[in-house]
Amino acid sequence: MRFPVLFALAAGLAAPAYAAPDYAPAIKADYDKRLGALFDWFHRNPELSFKETKTAARMAKELKAIPGMQVTEGVGGTGVVGVLKNGAGPTVLVRADMDGLPVEEKSGLANASKVRQVGIDGVENPVMHACGHDVHITSLVGTATQLAAMKDRWKGTIVFIVQPAEERVAGAKAMLDDGLYTRFPKPDYALAFHVASNLETGKISASEGIQYSSADSVDITVHGVGAHGASPHTGKDPVYIGSQIVMALQGIISRERQPLDPGVITVGAFHAGSKHNIISDRADLQLTVRANNEETRAYLLKAIARVAEGVGRTNGLPEDKLPTVKVSEGTPTTINDTALAQRLNAALIRDLGADSFKPFEQTGMGAEDFSYLVARDQGVPGYYFAVGGTPKAAFDAAEAGGPPVPSHHSPLFKIDPEPSVILGTKAMTAAVLDLMKPGATASGAGN
Repeated sequence: MRFPVLFALAAGLAAPAYAAPDYAPAIKADYDKRLGALFDWFHRNPELSFKETKTAARMAKELKAIPGMQVTEGVGGTGVVGVLKNGAGPTVLVRADMDGLPVEEKSGLANASKVRQVGIDGVENPVMHACGHDVHITSLVGTATQLAAMKDRWKGTIVFIVQPAEERVAGAKAMLDDGLYTRFPKPDYALAFHVASNLETGKISASEGIQYSSADSVDITVHGVGAHGASPHTGKDPVYIGSQIVMALQGIISRERQPLDPGVITVGAFHAGSKHNIISDRADLQLTVRANNEETRAYLLKAIARVAEGVGRTNGLPEDKLPTVKVSEGTPTTINDTALAQRLNAALIRDLGADSFKPFEQTGMGAEDFSYLVARDQGVPGYYFAVGGTPKAAFDAAEAGGPPVPSHHSPLFKIDPEPSVILGTKAMTAAVLDLMKPGATASGAGN
């Protein structure tokens, strides 16, 4: 990435003294007065994808309290849209996701979730904000509050999106299908951030290209022939066949994929049988599949079907009993618009200080359905950045042999809320102000 200020510092050149933005004290005061308690409420009360009724109602209430905000509920299911207009100028979308995960919280925090909920699949599970979406929605309220108080510094329209079901990579598409870009002002730019447990608090990072991988959820059903466990030759064991499929799938990654082209196939669930001595007639596998471009994504999905069917044939299953493969949900890669990312990376370095910015490095193959909002056919340039959520002391302790820093989706996951919410709010406010300076012209889709 190209960060002129960082390069100047590295070269030992003189750089202008950094001064925190003058709205930073107001954001800190808002956190102390209101946002901290709001985060605590969200963390204690997580809700599953497309079931975020209480969260959506609370977000709608908070947005309605902001002067000039026009709020619409029930967009794409539980989604909320707030529109703040301030004369002629660009239209900027600011998005935050709000759903939790079916995970039992074991963080040890005083405000750990005790919630259980029945999801859209009809299954009751414990629920936890194990990915930091509570930070995102709290920060969105903080950002909207600051921008509403600074209308002398920007012109145009801001569309605040409270999105459901990111964890099912389905909420953004649901809002689009419900008229997000037709019922409301279509944005010239779309912005979002994700708090990151693997990034130190006080740090921001954003790519000038790929930010997140694609993700597809794949279901494989292995159709066997039930039998007595003592007489396996009289049936077709789907557990045995399924186990071969699990192993053979890794050959796609290690022996078919170009080694420098990232790809992941993970079997996250394998369900079959009911008793020790019964060979069942069915096994169900659940996979997550990741790639960094659409060509590799398509190849992996096609290869999975080929391997599953091939293993079935090898084990003598008839054609009408071959394993079936279904892609149940998916999202493309999240690609930052290069020109927009260069502009906003520079703006955040200028406004938040060079020390706050860490050059982007893709360390895993996480995914985001923000990609639907900025897909090529939408014509909306997008910028997605990461905000550090773990104190440096926790990384130092882990390096010294202490407990590792928990990852996202872990029951041990925890984020330091105050620095995360405050920095996310400062960064998003700075980005919006840069794009919406009085007299600015839009260069995105909304022209």
